[in-house]
Amino acid sequence: MVRTGPTRATSRSETLIDRTQQIRLSGQGLVLREWDDADLAAMAELFDDPAVAYWTPLAAPFDLAAAGAYLARLRASAERLHLAITTDGRVPLGEVLLDRTRGTLGYAVGAAHRGQGLAARALRLMTAYAHEGAGLAVVSLEIEPANDASAAVARAAGYTLSGAEPVEVEDKGRTHALLTWTHPASP
Repeated sequence: MVRTGPTRATSRSETLIDRTQQIRLSGQGLVLREWDDADLAAMAELFDDPAVAYWTPLAAPFDLAAAGAYLARLRASAERLHLAITTDGRVPLGEVLLDRTRGTLGYAVGAAHRGQGLAARALRLMTAYAHEGAGLAVVSLEIEPANDASAAVARAAGYTLSGAEPVEVEDKGRTHALLTWTHPASP
């Protein structure tokens, strides 16, 4: 699980996501698709988890009301793309997201589905989309130093620690530093 934060700005014309077309990405044994109204109960089940609450900025507790509000915010955003991680195109197992204004990605996988390589595969797929489909030369992740699982996912997806100064963030009453991991587009 990874937070997104300010690392790269693009021009406003580059950042808009066309909400008139559904985005669906396939590869790595996954189908990444947009969330829909039928997913609210699955969202609540996936994201109402102490680890998700700790490592991400998602609301806690994450119940049906929180899921509905979250889905409404996703639909209203022209800069962020949130896709459900599935293996069959139907049942959500987690989420991967792209914030095109910041050039950052993030992800969360439900507790029952961890340890299957879903996060790394989804991150590789979304990273390819960010470079090729969204035209971002560099994309990044921001991960807390103590989040060993997310650091392992970042490495497995081809990201490297940037060496940039940590980004200070306050969320849910705690202040923490985020390390930046980057992935440049292939030449």
